[in-house]
Amino acid sequence: MTIPVNPSATASALRVELAGVGRRFPDRDGARTVLRDIDLTLAPGEIVAILGPSGCGKSTLLRQIAGLDDPDLGNVRLDGTPVGEIDQRCAVAFQEPRLLPWRTIERNVAVGVPRGTDRARGAERVAELLRLVHLEHARGLRPRQVSGGMAQRASLARALARGPGVLVLDEPFGALDALTRLQMQDLLLEIHAAEPATIVLVTHDVDEALYLADRVVLLGEEPERPGEGATIRSVVPVYAPRPRDRADAALALLRAELLDGLGVPSHHTAA
Repeated sequence: MTIPVNPSATASALRVELAGVGRRFPDRDGARTVLRDIDLTLAPGEIVAILGPSGCGKSTLLRQIAGLDDPDLGNVRLDGTPVGEIDQRCAVAFQEPRLLPWRTIERNVAVGVPRGTDRARGAERVAELLRLVHLEHARGLRPRQVSGGMAQRASLARALARGPGVLVLDEPFGALDALTRLQMQDLLLEIHAAEPATIVLVTHDVDEALYLADRVVLLGEEPERPGEGATIRSVVPVYAPRPRDRADAALALLRAELLDGLGVPSHHTAA
């Protein structure tokens, strides 16, 4: 389903630039390099998925973009200006919805409305978002009274409440059952059509990456440089127009390419 761009969305999609980003963490041997030499630019409104083995630094990379952590090397810029600490131009949603259990769904979404917003305008914004994620009927329920998919929809609505220019998603559908996950993928594309933002998405699901993204970034260590931290191994553009057919043969070819890059032999991908 295509829904029109919301004229009351409060921000425009932003350009994201990572230049020479590196991140190290202390350990008992001194320091461990998690990320190195990350150079990546996301165009305004682009959807980019990040794939890679567990523990390769995907979530660490998202934290750099959102201003939740500072790189040791390089810099991150949004529309040419440095990302700030917990940058208000970004919004983040995680694998777990992290809703406040004592608040209704409506009041959980309202948590994302910027402070100082006129009360009537804030209520209008929350109502808009509840409609967008199809939760108008559940506005008065508590998180324990709704399904996992509904809770994750509320989490997305909360993230969108201030009209972010960049939406950072860390495996947002990873805890959902297979059918709900497919429905949430379609919903994310509806949301992106209605309230365009630049989206960077971490996922372990190759098919999800190919269905959603304009480009897929494969993150990981280079075999010839073990222990030196993950870097961008490849960037795979996905030229298939939307709405996409999950059974598209072109996507199947890209799937085999990405799985090979993840170290999964392509002959294991046959149905």
